[in-house]
Amino acid sequence: MSKKALVVEDDGNIAELLRLYLERDGFEVQCAADGGEGVAMFRAYGPDIVLLDIMLPVLDGWGVLREIRKDSRTPVIMLTAKSETPDKISGLEMGADDYVTKPFEVKELLARIHAVLRRADDASDSGGAAKARRLTFDKLVIDLDAYELIVDGKRVDTPPKEMELLYHLASSPNRVFTRNQLLDEVWGFDYFGDSRTVDVHVKRLREKLEGVSAQWSLKTVWGVGYKFEVTEG
Repeated sequence: MSKKALVVEDDGNIAELLRLYLERDGFEVQCAADGGEGVAMFRAYGPDIVLLDIMLPVLDGWGVLREIRKDSRTPVIMLTAKSETPDKISGLEMGADDYVTKPFEVKELLARIHAVLRRADDASDSGGAAKARRLTFDKLVIDLDAYELIVDGKRVDTPPKEMELLYHLASSPNRVFTRNQLLDEVWGFDYFGDSRTVDVHVKRLREKLEGVSAQWSLKTVWGVGYKFEVTEG
């Protein structure tokens, strides 16, 4: 069965170019020209992946992404002329799966689409009935199936990539991961070559977790990377 793609892009030429290449690659494609139409079409069409511009009329891409992430983990790739790292980090922290700046090479974009879909399929397969993705430590529950973080008995709102990063680290207690390993294993590949993405996510996780328990902590291994350190309680 063909995968379904939703393109939310107000530039008609870019939207038509994406439709042409995606259909040639075997996708069914629908296009929306503004953010409001994009949200409505997402709910009606049920795409497997969304290509989402940021600068949109009616509702911008950030607003569309927020609406999608209220009840869906459908992969979203941001397409935008904004190339500054803070904009990329903002999109990724809000739950985007990748970020591609214009002008882009269509072959590269297609490769990224397939990589994101593979990761989504792998996560779906591994998250089946056989294995629940839930980790429990002193005063901490990391439930990746429900995308819930419980800290000292309270649910803490946490963006999807922060959840995935924490789960990945905590799945291998005391193992040190380099930033590049984390970019590869959590994000899937080094999409823009900036390890500060990992640093920002760890910093925000620490703000949620600092001082909660003496039995575990997020540790920096200077010159190497990070680990989820567990001590004997």
